[in-house]
Amino acid sequence: MRWTQVTDTGLIRKINEDSLHVSPEIGLLAVADGMGGHRAGEVASDMALQILERELAQRLWKGELPEKALVDSVEHANISIYELSMRNQELRGMGTTITACLIWKGSMFVAHVGDSRAYLMRKDGISQLTRDHSLVQELLRNGGINEEQALLHPHRNVLTRALGTEKSVKVDLYRTGIVSGDLLLLCTDGLTRYLDQKELLSVVQSSPDIDTAARNLLSKALQCGGADNITIILAEL
Repeated sequence: MRWTQVTDTGLIRKINEDSLHVSPEIGLLAVADGMGGHRAGEVASDMALQILERELAQRLWKGELPEKALVDSVEHANISIYELSMRNQELRGMGTTITACLIWKGSMFVAHVGDSRAYLMRKDGISQLTRDHSLVQELLRNGGINEEQALLHPHRNVLTRALGTEKSVKVDLYRTGIVSGDLLLLCTDGLTRYLDQKELLSVVQSSPDIDTAARNLLSKALQCGGADNITIILAEL
């Protein structure tokens, strides 16, 4: 596996509350987009990925099934973040998205909470592996708005599910097979609020390598406004 990563505060925000993590030893790649005042979002996203990596490594070493280990590790991160926010008034209400991919023996497991995303790119196109937990996604699914309206919706950043905001959380789990040459894109919504699937694929396919592709994706998001933190992991599997 080869990968590249980039994270940027963007043009508006003063603090980068996004976090990312890659552990090639266990095949883990993950992004998180924190929320909360007084740098609490930064605390939540960083804490989520640190706990995820530690818990997942221990559970896999003990022989736990990979999909169970991944979900259990995310749930452990959730309760840890929630309990810290209850103990510390300055961190009260903090939370984070999380999109974590585990590459395991020819398969990929994706654990997901929030509106960060995972995409799989192949020669024949691109597919979104995750479904946003957001108000806009619910409106789209129920036919209340269309794709074009979703991009401009005033409440497009409102989450219906996040890590650390409640004592328990439902973690979505996806599984897909992988083949040599597959490209995995993990990103926070600072990228996808500006680039749709076709644009993501076009930028990556027109770039000579994944390092350039990641930089070009970031540059495109900044050119389009850069109103949020932007985090990207692009991996060749």
